[in-house]
Amino acid sequence: QVPRAPSQPVAGSESRRFANKHSKKALKASLTLGILLGMFFVAWLPFFVTNVTQAVCGCVPAGFFDVLTWLGYCNSTMNPIIYPLFMRDFKRAMGRYLPCCRRAGEPRPSAISLSMRNSNSGPRAPTSLKNVL
Repeated sequence: QVPRAPSQPVAGSESRRFANKHSKKALKASLTLGILLGMFFVAWLPFFVTNVTQAVCGCVPAGFFDVLTWLGYCNSTMNPIIYPLFMRDFKRAMGRYLPCCRRAGEPRPSAISLSMRNSNSGPRAPTSLKNVL
């Protein structure tokens, strides 16, 4: 480690702390991505290799092909389990919108608030069918 010179500002330690926090987030994101991609390749690569083999020689039993297909389907089933385990934002969103994951006492978002949040506009004046036609 390099000792800090007395002339260095305190902001240097702040920037190091920010960089350290940023690198931890990047490490966690790369770990999550690595796990997801690794599971994808483990589940789907045998299916695609077998599919090509079947097209070339036709020597793959139908039962084995079905097992590999279902292995890929299981990977798709695992994604909603993996994302909340490793991604805090995804976990919060699931808890906010799914009734089974909501905390007690937390208000349920209304359809109007969701549509207002998703549209890039503020509150609008009420319109009637007469005004539209």
